[in-house]
Amino acid sequence: MHFSITSLVLALIAFLALYFLLNKYAFGPLFSVMEKRRELVLQQMNEAAQTREQAVSYVEEQKQALQTARKEALEIIEQSRQTSSKQTEQLIESAKVEASRIKDEAVRDIQNEKNKAVEELRGELGAASVKIASKLLQKEVSTDPAQEGLVDQYLKEVGGRS
Repeated sequence: MHFSITSLVLALIAFLALYFLLNKYAFGPLFSVMEKRRELVLQQMNEAAQTREQAVSYVEEQKQALQTARKEALEIIEQSRQTSSKQTEQLIESAKVEASRIKDEAVRDIQNEKNKAVEELRGELGAASVKIASKLLQKEVSTDPAQEGLVDQYLKEVGGRS
């Protein structure tokens, strides 16, 4: 192998010239592109971190909203139960009042019918008493209003004692 200083110097000069040209025209733009790429990657990483933080906060907000909705739903259900219980109690109470009213009306109607029947019976009994008395006396008793009044009065006295 043969070593020559001139070829070493020429190789060194060629290397330095190539380095100077590459540094001026190739390395500068290449390093600039690489720096821009590095900044872009850092920016995207920062944006991704921010997006992840926003997503986490959004998930937390959604969890809180869901819990709030569940609580509201449970409150609505409880209110519905209470309202239903109150309405049931009101319906039962109104049914009791209505049944009591109907019963009272029925008792009044029965009493009225009883009174009518007693009055009719008294009238018939008075007429029958007059017929019986006239047969017993074997004479005709007139159907004078005064006599019927006396019979009615007597029946009322007898009816009042029993």
